[in-house]
Amino acid sequence: EAMKMEYVVSAEVSGKVARVSVATGDVVMTNQPLVFILPQEVEGGDMQQEEAIDLDYIRPDLAEVEERWRITRDEGRPEAVEKRHKFGLRTARENVDDLLDPGSFIEYGAFVVANQSFRYSREQLLKMSPSDGMIVGIGNVNGRHFSGKAAACCAIAYDYTVFAGTQATMNHLKVDRVLDVAYEQKIPVIVYAEGGGGRPGESLGRVTKAHTWKAYARLSGEVPTIAVVNRYCFAGNASLAGMSAILIATKDSNIGMAGPAMIEGGGMGVVKPSEIGPMELQRKNGVVDIVAEDEADATRLAKQAMSYFQGPLQDWTCADQRLLRRSIPENRLRAFDVRNSVIETIADTGTYLELRRDFAPGFITGFMRVEGLPVGLIANDSRHLGGAVDADGSDKGARFLQLCDAFNIPVLSLIDTPGFMVGLESEAQAAVRKTARLFIAAHKLGVPLFSVVIRKCYGLGAAAMIAGAKDEPVFSVAWPTGEFGSMGLEGAVMLSHRKEMEAEPDLVKRKALYDEQVAKLYAAGKAVEHATLLRIDAVIDPADTRRWLLQGIRSCLTRRDSGPRRYVDTW
Repeated sequence: EAMKMEYVVSAEVSGKVARVSVATGDVVMTNQPLVFILPQEVEGGDMQQEEAIDLDYIRPDLAEVEERWRITRDEGRPEAVEKRHKFGLRTARENVDDLLDPGSFIEYGAFVVANQSFRYSREQLLKMSPSDGMIVGIGNVNGRHFSGKAAACCAIAYDYTVFAGTQATMNHLKVDRVLDVAYEQKIPVIVYAEGGGGRPGESLGRVTKAHTWKAYARLSGEVPTIAVVNRYCFAGNASLAGMSAILIATKDSNIGMAGPAMIEGGGMGVVKPSEIGPMELQRKNGVVDIVAEDEADATRLAKQAMSYFQGPLQDWTCADQRLLRRSIPENRLRAFDVRNSVIETIADTGTYLELRRDFAPGFITGFMRVEGLPVGLIANDSRHLGGAVDADGSDKGARFLQLCDAFNIPVLSLIDTPGFMVGLESEAQAAVRKTARLFIAAHKLGVPLFSVVIRKCYGLGAAAMIAGAKDEPVFSVAWPTGEFGSMGLEGAVMLSHRKEMEAEPDLVKRKALYDEQVAKLYAAGKAVEHATLLRIDAVIDPADTRRWLLQGIRSCLTRRDSGPRRYVDTW
């Protein structure tokens, strides 16, 4: 009675109740008799009857719960699903199901509805705002390859079929809850951010103050965060996408810090959603890291991107490394595709994933694997500005190095650059500040850095690629095609021998003088000459690059410092 519970009291014998020694309301003490029984033989008293149990029987209380689950899922919302499919799109739950390993998802807060009881009945809210348009929980990503906690991931998905994927009181509370778990347990996060920002007509202060942005910002540098955007992503949804370590968007997406209503309300004119932050713009200005074909492709890319933070893989293949011996053109001035001829050859087959390819295309950043080990990559593309490191490239490279540093991924630097980009236009882009940022980010790396000069290694741009000095990387090596100097050979000759060439009126002889001086500088700056003077550690057979890199990684500490990890710049 004190605990408001009912207990079954079982007799040890069969018989007849002779006397009941307590009454309702009595206080009963330990070992106090309750009932006295006269033992008697009872027909069938020794028989134990086993109750038949129907394991498939659903009690009314469970049936009520199952119905609530049903109306939150796609099968309980056929009209909304059909409308989504009509436009060739997937539902939020289809994306989450595709992202997470089957059977691994545990969902938080599925039964909540929009905080609009002041406007709608409970029955209306259950129908129009299941889960308040937000799916959150924990499951596994790539669990087939990474067992245990390494595969765990928090999934967050805005449901565009509910109030256009907008952010509101209850779904903010759900997001906050799972982000707190992610921070405390160090679980990576993947967010499907399609949606229109704050929900009109619903005050966030009606229940509590959301701390979603604080909670998500706190994760920077602590756990990997990946955002997936499809179609429209505006305002608060866009801010979460922008805070993510990696942002993947489908090719038809639009991303902006304000949607049409906010732009119009701010007196900035009437615009269509498709005019705000189109992908053609956002892929070139560095907002988007990876462009996907559609939601299925974006989900596949999110799983691949997450895998580099989950550890090594056991199974791998690679190209014949002898192909690297002919990857650099014999004509030292010829531009070439370093991605196909060098990077894809060094990397395990199918593992190279480039970030921000359309932004600062002359500076390459991406992830790959070597014998299953995750590796970050920076490189120069001679097809853009001759491989010169420009202001945007410096920003791009510095931010990528922070990302690798935060999550203990070693970095390979493939160098083929004439140096930093110079000129009036470059200075107008804040080159002084931005190029300095690359130096600092490279020098502050706590993870191993390995540098391989595949061709040109000139000036401060090359110095930034090796963190400021040849003894900063764990090893600094060059291929036989490597060439070194304080600036490009041709430019150096034009500066140092200008008077002599201008004094020669014969153009043929002037060209011969120029070629002679360039040849002298090239001979003095060849990789073998620099190795002779210990300016690099070795000149290696290009086919040996993977072996050097693997031995370097396996010989190094995960980190060379024990200081606190830094946040990863959004830019």
